[in-house]
Order: sequence, then structure tokens, then C-alpha cells
Amino acid sequence: MANTLKLGAGKWATGKDTVLSFNDENNNFKPLPFSFSRASSATVVNQSGLIETVGSGEPRIDFKDNTKGALLLEPARTNLVKYSESFSQSYWAKTRASITSNSTISPDGSSNASKLIEDTANGSHFLLVQPVYTTSSVNNVVSLSLFAKKSERDLQIQSFASGGGENPKVNFDLTNGTATSVGTGATPTFSIQSFGNDWFRCSLTYTVSQSNSGVRFYISMVNNNSSSYQGDGSSGIYIWGAQLEQGSYATSYIPTSGSAVTRVVETCNQTTPSGVIGQTEGVVYIDFLSVNNFDGSSGNLFQIKEDNNNRINIYFSNAVPRLFGIENSSGLFNQSLSLITGSVCKLAIKYNSTSTKVFINGSLSHTLSGINNIAFNDFIFSPNNNINYNEIKLYNTALTDAELASLTTI
Repeated sequence: MANTLKLGAGKWATGKDTVLSFNDENNNFKPLPFSFSRASSATVVNQSGLIETVGSGEPRIDFKDNTKGALLLEPARTNLVKYSESFSQSYWAKTRASITSNSTISPDGSSNASKLIEDTANGSHFLLVQPVYTTSSVNNVVSLSLFAKKSERDLQIQSFASGGGENPKVNFDLTNGTATSVGTGATPTFSIQSFGNDWFRCSLTYTVSQSNSGVRFYISMVNNNSSSYQGDGSSGIYIWGAQLEQGSYATSYIPTSGSAVTRVVETCNQTTPSGVIGQTEGVVYIDFLSVNNFDGSSGNLFQIKEDNNNRINIYFSNAVPRLFGIENSSGLFNQSLSLITGSVCKLAIKYNSTSTKVFINGSLSHTLSGINNIAFNDFIFSPNNNINYNEIKLYNTALTDAELASLTTI
């Protein structure tokens, strides 16, 4: 099963606007560059486990929970919180609470995390921005996230949509890394992820039912599972990296310091050299981690093509991943794929004139119409979800079903 192109598998080489793949047939490693594009800076978890910012056009190899690293590609998102780290700003209204800046080491390794400290009053103790975002149409989905570390208290993230009346609240246990929904008027999804050194990224996602609703972002302290209690004047939590974005999951952190900031979409593609691919049969293999929920919007995740009228691609329609094939402008197949969010997936697409077969995690998923006499020569990743690609391979021959089952077994 000698492949003609391989990307990743713990062997990453990147440069501005470039990711190198290689050909390891006969142990002869030949660099084959992918073109990479992202016209903005972005953050990534580096090999030391710290969040770092990389410049425009620099590919992101993410080492979050992955010692070999993975190519991270994400859609465009905007952090609508104008001060994501500077909680002492008047932008953040304080109620029975105060901020001490630069109190401890943050997830980026700097001494720039703040401590949110309760006063001695009886009641809730919180920060608030109102509103962060005003919805433009019905059924806006928003995601709020924050990095938090326990000092003496736990965390509650709360939101409120003025027009629709949704009031989701989630309590985050910063000792055990667990979360519980305690709000009303909305059914949020939520998560808590460890970022090392006792830091957690806590997130809440919900749907705002009405247009022209002002979406608020509350950061509250919790004592004994309650957000209303008698304060002692010194206890609190460490906080850093607040983010509110329009979308069905929290993407990688986007720092802000006075205005909203957008991380633009990333793409990665290669028009392959002669002999690497271009044959009328072959296999595409992708080992990836779907980090969060598939986005509700539509768009391509991956495609291999000769031109727009001759291609195979994986795309998303209303959050459902699908496999689409077109030949000479005529649709050959359009099938939903069983991909599980938050899980590693090994997927192989075998194409030749006889059939197109899809293997997922060691099993045959689909047998579809064959692709006749199309010499695929363009390999493109255009994510509308945040995906970590662990490894990608291309084969210029159609492997056997047994080989495909072995290749995709987790």
C-alpha cells in the first residue's frame, strides 16, 4: 500500500503560506507543498501546551491533547467581546465584585490573567457586558466561552437575550472539570476542556429565538453550587480569554483589545505534480478529529477534483456531513456520512470506473456509482467546521477492500 502523498503523521513542516507533504514510496522522501491561506493571525496550542498567536498565512499545527500535532483548519469567526483579557476596563460592568489584573499565569504563559474577587455583600457577584451582540434574524446561534481557574470559587457563565427571553446558565466545577445547566428559557449545549495548569475553557452555546435581541455575557462566581451567597471580600476565580461568537460551537481563542476581531477562513490545497495523482483510480485517506459540533451552515470540508464539473467532495448541509460526486456536470451520488462529533475518524474514499466506496473506522459505509475517466489533479480543504487533521494520504491505485478496512481501523 505505498502511498504517493502523505501529510502529517507527526511529521510536520510549515512555512508562510505552505504546508509540506511528502512522498515516502521506496523510502524516498520528496517534499510536495500544499498552498495554505489565512489572511489574519490566529491562535494555536503549541508543543509546550501554551496558547500562542501565529501570524497571517502561518499554518497552525495544534498540539492540544495530541503529542504528534494536527493541522487545524477553521471557518471565519469574530470574537465580539471587545476586551477579551482586560476585565478592569469599564466595558465590563462589575456587580458586587472587583478585578485584580495580572494575578497569575494565563494559558498563554504570561502573567496576564485577572482575578475576579467578590465583595462582602450578600447576593450574586459577577462581571457583565450588555449587550455584546444584537441578533439580526430569528434563530441566531451564539457561543460564549471563557478560560477559568479556581482560586476559592467556581464559575457560572450566563447569558440573556432581551427579545427572546432566553436565560441559559451553566455552572462549571473548576475542581472536577464538570458542568451543569441551571438556566431557564433555553436549552444550551456546553463543555469544559482542560488546558493544563488547572485552567479550563468553559463554553455555552444556545439559540436566540427572536431578531433584534441584545445578547449579554455574564461571568459569575459560584459558592457551594449557588451564584448568590454572602461574600467574604477576598475569594474569587482567575479568568482570561472571554469570547462570544456567532456559531454553534466555540472555536479557537481570538484575542481582542478594544474592538471585535475576526479570524478569517483557512484553506489548504495542492495541485499535485504529475505521477503523484492524476490517474482515473485511487484512494483518498483522512485521519481527523472533529473537535466540536458540525456547524449548521453549508460548505465544503474537502474535495478532490479535475474541475467543478468533475469532483468528489465532503460537504455539510444543515450540519449533516455528506459525500457528493459529480461527473460531466451530472450528479452521481449524494449520501449522508456517519461522522461522530468530538471523535477521531479514519475515512477512506476509493474511486475507479467500477464503483466509489467509502470506509469509515474499519467498515464499509457506502458503495456508490463509479467515476469514469476523470483524472483528479486538485486536492482542496475548505473547512466550515474546526477540524484537526492528523494525517492525509493519497494513493494512485485503488486498494482492495481488505486493505481499506485495515487502513481505516482505529
